[in-house]
Amino acid sequence: MINLIYRKAVPEDAAMCIDIRGRTRENAFSAEALQELGITVESWAEGIRDGSFPGYVALAAGQMAGYCFGERDSGEIIVLAMLPAHEGAGAGKALLQLVVDDFRTRGFTSLFLGCSTDPQARSYGFYRHLGWTSTGALEAGGDEILALTLG
Repeated sequence: MINLIYRKAVPEDAAMCIDIRGRTRENAFSAEALQELGITVESWAEGIRDGSFPGYVALAAGQMAGYCFGERDSGEIIVLAMLPAHEGAGAGKALLQLVVDDFRTRGFTSLFLGCSTDPQARSYGFYRHLGWTSTGALEAGGDEILALTLG
């Protein structure tokens, strides 16, 4: 396993984020599907540039292996994505923790995210293992809303 380097996301990362989102093993979204949701390289880059989508990336041998982003104003973790070759090594957990810590320094006392309701999905157990709990509510798309209380 290659050692990963973590850093804050920069606008120039947006195109690779879009690419990786289409290559994840679960919950992949193609560039076209993201565009239908209003997410483009330009909009993602602008969100990084203006600070509304703070995030971190993991690099393996200089190439992006995954990333995690939140929404600055709401405290929502909007995406955590890893290339399949880098799953299971703790990189997703490390990226998520970087974003959680970032939001903690911004004064948030709780965060939320949408997660699959399917117990067979990797995300279902992943977030719960890290202390995220169900709010009992569902997003419009059917994902369950999980929350994390920050201490």
